[in-house]
Amino acid sequence: MKSNKLFLLFLLFPITLFAQEYLFPVKPGQRNLLAGNFSEIRPNHFHSGIDVKIGGVDGEPILSIADGYVYRVKLSTYGYGNVVYIKHPNGQSSVYAHLRNFSPKIHQYLKQEIYKAQKNELELFPEAGIIPIKRGEIIGNGGNTGSSGGPHLHFEIRDSLERAIDPFQFRFKEIVDNSAPVLFRVALRPMDLDSRVNGKFQRQEFTPVLEGNRYVLKSPIKISGKVGVEVYAIDRMDDVSNIFGVAVYELLEDQKPVFRVDINHVDFEKGRFFLTHTYQNRFTRLYLHPNNPLKIYEPDSLQSGAVSALSGEKKQFRVMMKDYFGNSRALEFQVEGEESPLFLETASKTLHQKTNIRYEREVMVLEAGPSYFGSVAKVFVNGFVMDLPPAYSSGGVRTYLWDMNYGIPDSLDICTELVIPKVIKKIPFNEELYFANNHIEIQFWENTLLDDLFLRVDHKEYAISINSPNEYLQSNMEVVWKNPSYSGDQNYTHVYFQAANGRKTFVGGDWESGDIRFKTRNFGTFVLDEDRVPPSIQPTRVNSEEIRFVIKDEKSGIRDFEAWVDGKWVLMRYEHKSNLIWSEKLDKQPFKGEVLLKVRDMAGNEARYSTTIR
Repeated sequence: MKSNKLFLLFLLFPITLFAQEYLFPVKPGQRNLLAGNFSEIRPNHFHSGIDVKIGGVDGEPILSIADGYVYRVKLSTYGYGNVVYIKHPNGQSSVYAHLRNFSPKIHQYLKQEIYKAQKNELELFPEAGIIPIKRGEIIGNGGNTGSSGGPHLHFEIRDSLERAIDPFQFRFKEIVDNSAPVLFRVALRPMDLDSRVNGKFQRQEFTPVLEGNRYVLKSPIKISGKVGVEVYAIDRMDDVSNIFGVAVYELLEDQKPVFRVDINHVDFEKGRFFLTHTYQNRFTRLYLHPNNPLKIYEPDSLQSGAVSALSGEKKQFRVMMKDYFGNSRALEFQVEGEESPLFLETASKTLHQKTNIRYEREVMVLEAGPSYFGSVAKVFVNGFVMDLPPAYSSGGVRTYLWDMNYGIPDSLDICTELVIPKVIKKIPFNEELYFANNHIEIQFWENTLLDDLFLRVDHKEYAISINSPNEYLQSNMEVVWKNPSYSGDQNYTHVYFQAANGRKTFVGGDWESGDIRFKTRNFGTFVLDEDRVPPSIQPTRVNSEEIRFVIKDEKSGIRDFEAWVDGKWVLMRYEHKSNLIWSEKLDKQPFKGEVLLKVRDMAGNEARYSTTIR
């Protein structure tokens, strides 16, 4: 028993008690400003470090935070861009991304290996000791390479198992913050079929009012069954306009802790599950979403954090929002329990209600207008016919609820019409499953999904939609689009993801007779399109010292490029944000002879440029 208590005590100690003192990587000893923090949720990923401002320009010296050696280094134009990974004696490591350039010894090692491999982008894993690094040594200069939106250093600290740790836990004195989190919206969501928010099976949002140092909802929210609380909040930091993530959320019921979220570490293999930790990348769920394995919740059992109240019972709730510097704000609201009403008051009756279906995970919600032929629907599922009365009515609108775990309906007779749902199959989380019908085949692997999936497919002649872009995958699914009846040239035709605004992004695919097979990690609408136009090449400097070009592709995008001078391969650096490529010599010998540049786009079209340097 004593050892268990000591173990729990160990867990409660901040990590700083067991960590060495690290040097800050940018202007140590001086105050630094940030553009991003560890607990920030980005549009399609969790931000696993801090972004340190470097004055809006490239060139700031970047220092190693401790002794160690380079164990990984990458030259790239996407993602982290030019990045260095350093392993330290205590088993932890540090990461420095978006560098403009590397220090001379790192650069020389990388360049020699690049010329051996003849690849313009390369990731290397040097053995321990090949590139030793001292505390405070310059390992490169800050920049804007990769998928960066401006010059800054993306900085991470990782543990011995390569899991990212919030750098704020190391108490860098260079970062000062006295600004409290800001709350925008609050939402309550039904958690099961019998749950209601203000009488409806519907997620509802509310706008809080700031009174002093706390936010409040003025009116009680009526609930039935179990509901989940979601908050849309951000953190602020002194002297910058950037938006940051809130590190800690605490939900309290009548002053007693109910649920806690503490984002102080992340396992990269589970990082995509932050997409189910939030609602549409904005609202943080203060309850545990099914199948979410992240170890940031307390408690972490199914439906932890769910809020409930008996009929007529009133409860007071508080949400504490805290950053890592001790700044906090509270939200206070009240709920009142009620029996699930069958009829809801409304100002007027709806005479012409269009039938609408929406899907709340496993629950199919069907709303239909008034009926003079009765109100009990018939559900046709798995060869059976079941009666389904409305869950409730409001202004003549009937709302039916069906739990698709009991079966996927073939159709529903709602007295006024026959409705054919778009859901065609349940795909269980963490299982390998193959699905096929007349239009599509989909292979789901064990790690494809983030949660149980209720598959919806909408097929048109030149487009196919799979669920919604607001739903997410953990890793790729493989899709075969069967006989799309496309009359164009297959050699130039590929799959593109089409956004709601019509913008197309290249996906790819391989034709197999009349079918096309492709992989994607996104749900949404996919279309076929042709790209017959090769990239454009515009020389800006071609002489004995350097060759430099602007390369562009207006449709599928640049895939790769290669350059030779006098028959010898030449490293070409690439900055996709400016469409610029430029040479980097292995030695100081002047260029002389024939210059040949090949540029290919994602669709396989190739452009060539040649000239002679005399």
